[in-house]
Amino acid sequence: MTSMNDTSVVTGPAAGRSSQLRGLAGTGLIAALAATAATTLAAALARAAGVDFKISGGGETIPLSGVTVVTGCFSLVGIVIAVALLRWSARPTERFVWTAGSLTAISLAPPLLAGADAATTTVLLGLHLVPAAVMIPALTRGLRTRAV
Repeated sequence: MTSMNDTSVVTGPAAGRSSQLRGLAGTGLIAALAATAATTLAAALARAAGVDFKISGGGETIPLSGVTVVTGCFSLVGIVIAVALLRWSARPTERFVWTAGSLTAISLAPPLLAGADAATTTVLLGLHLVPAAVMIPALTRGLRTRAV
């Protein structure tokens, strides 16, 4: 007589791949928290030093919460890209470095086009590089340890 309640664990390539994807996502989430904290701290220090974060389009000031939310959102986008490349690319690490580097370079254009004063523009450029300096190496290491 056979039992209909088979509780054995499935192992093999599918289970291993799923574990790798979850591991990379976990690594990415920890890096995203670190990147968000570092960027928000850098923005707070810049504000304390006198940078006003005013954009000339409407005289609006970028709030610290805006820096935090945008950093968190784009860090999550980086995690999704890394996980997708691990899942579907033959060379995920290489492709991630090129993609993340290119997107970081593109992200430097808006601060230059915002029409802010020199101090605000310089700080905004730095605030784009801080999370990249945290996320890209963390996700690259995560991909190297998990890529087949």
